[in-house]
Formats: sequence, structure tokens, C-alpha cells
Amino acid sequence: MAAAASSSSSSPPSPQPPPGAASPAEETRGSGGGGGRAPVPPYVKAAAGSLGGVMEACCLQPIDVVKTRLQLDRSGAYRGIAHCGATVARAEGVRALWKGLTPFATHLTLKYALRLGSNAVLQSAFKDPDTGKVSAHGRLASGFGAGVIEALLIVTPFEVVKIRLQQQKGLSPDLLRYKGPIHCASTIVREEGLRGLWSGALPTVMRNGTNQAAMFSAKNTFDIVLWKKHEGDGKVLLPWQSMISGFLAGTAGPVCTGPFDVVKTRLMAQGRTGDIKYTGMVHAIRTIYTEEGLRALWKGLLPRLMRIPPGQAIMWAVADQVMGLYERSYLQPAHV
Repeated sequence: MAAAASSSSSSPPSPQPPPGAASPAEETRGSGGGGGRAPVPPYVKAAAGSLGGVMEACCLQPIDVVKTRLQLDRSGAYRGIAHCGATVARAEGVRALWKGLTPFATHLTLKYALRLGSNAVLQSAFKDPDTGKVSAHGRLASGFGAGVIEALLIVTPFEVVKIRLQQQKGLSPDLLRYKGPIHCASTIVREEGLRGLWSGALPTVMRNGTNQAAMFSAKNTFDIVLWKKHEGDGKVLLPWQSMISGFLAGTAGPVCTGPFDVVKTRLMAQGRTGDIKYTGMVHAIRTIYTEEGLRALWKGLLPRLMRIPPGQAIMWAVADQVMGLYERSYLQPAHV
């Protein structure tokens, strides 16, 4: 009787699994949404992006210096990536390969925080209210919007300062026009006005918007296809898995946005006073094409491909660990 009572008292919990929603959540996950689970909050994604940005900046700054020098080289002084890097190190010292690191690291930290945070906010606005899923178009629009926001608020002023510092040759402070990031920014504002910090804003907006639309969509796709990982499913990718997804997601953007990047660099480097060679984005594209040929619009593409995909690999390896830890700790269902 006691056994019967105990078996009858344990039978009510057997209909309990459906309310527990363990298997429906897995079904929702398997269909591609992470739908039955609360998403990772934007502030967590922002913090994850910041940590990834610091790591990326420290590892890849020399490649960015070489890319900038190649894009500004109109006379053919550098014969390629290796020759450019060796020439800079020999003539100016190895430290010159980390020129502009302070604005670059600060810029990446703020940029990734804003990028991942704003993308999360925009994706929540594009979610289907019934299924909780974000469509492919919604993901592209969220990525483009995040790229535009970061370009206007963070990327353009920081890159103006970074490029002005990187184009200076030599290490002696007496011979340099700009003594450091703060001096550079204050000099630009004093001589060119506040708008000088937003030189090249339009091509930067076009570059970053297109880049992020492609990158967020591709990263999500590669995570699902390669690792069966859906956002919010509690699964934490191994760092090497995040690196592969991030690397692949970061390859398309540089090829598509090469002309915007070259024009952005030229406009930022020339400033708004003195010798104004380019009057705007369209004029710059036309002038570069006429004077230097079509290939010049993709100058610096190889160092961009050497920097951006590895940079995305490093950033996502860190960011995915932070977001995955949050998912496991706070969003994972209670069932064991």
C-alpha cells in the first residue's frame, strides 16, 4: 500500500516535464531561434566586445600601421607588406609599428562595446513578437544600423587621430607635428574645427554599415552551420570554434568595402586646411581611379585581410566566452 501510495504520489510529477519546457526549448533551439529563452542583455554583449577589442588591438596594431602607410603611399616607396613593415622598423624603430596604439585600443574597446550592444538592441526591435526570432533581413538591418552608429559616434574621430599619427615618419617628438593622441585631437579641433575630427565620415559610414551587416549575419550562420550553436541556447563554443567562425565572418567585408576604406583614409589624412586634394567621397573615388587606376581603390586590401579576419577571430574568441559564461550561469534551464 505504501509502495502504491508512493507510486501514485510520484505519478503527478510525470506530466511535469511539459511545463518544465526543457524539450520545447531544445526544439525551438534546433529550429534556429533560441526562442524560449531570454537573450543575453545588451550590456553583457557590450562588455564582452570591449574585452575582445583590447586583446585584438594589442595583437594586430603593426598590421594596421602597415595598411595605413601602404594606403597613403602615392610614390611607390613600399614594395609590399613585408617591405613596408621592415622599412618602418629599420628607419623608425620597432616601436613605430605600434604607433597610434592608444587611440586604436581605446577606439576598438568603445567600438566593440557600442557595436555588440547596439546590435543587440536593434535585433530586439526586429524580433518577431510571436516566435521571438530575428529574420535574415532583420539581422542585416541590425548589423548595418550598428555599423552606422559606431562609425558616427566612435570610429570616425578615433581613426582621424590614429591615421594622422600613423602617417608621421620618425620617432623624435621634436620632428613630429602631433606629439600624441590628445595633442593630435586638440590640434585638429583648433586648426580645422570640430568637424575636422569627422573628416571622411561618409565613406566610414558606408564601410562600417556594410561590414557589420555582413559580419553579424555571417557569424550567426557559421555558428549554426559549423557548431550547431544558436544564440541563447546555453552552449559555449570553444575558443578555437569562435575563432574559426569569427575569421570566416570577417573575410567578406574588406573585399566589398575596399574603395570606401581607401577613400576614408585619404580624406582623413588630408585634413580640412592646406592642400585639399579630394573634396568628398565621390570626387576621391573618381580622382584615385583616374590618376592611379582601378586597383588603387583596393590598396591595402591584403593587410586588411591580414588584420580584420584575425581581429574578428580574436575578438569573438573572447566575447563568446564572456557571453557563454553568462548564458550558462543565468539563462540555462534548471533541469539537469
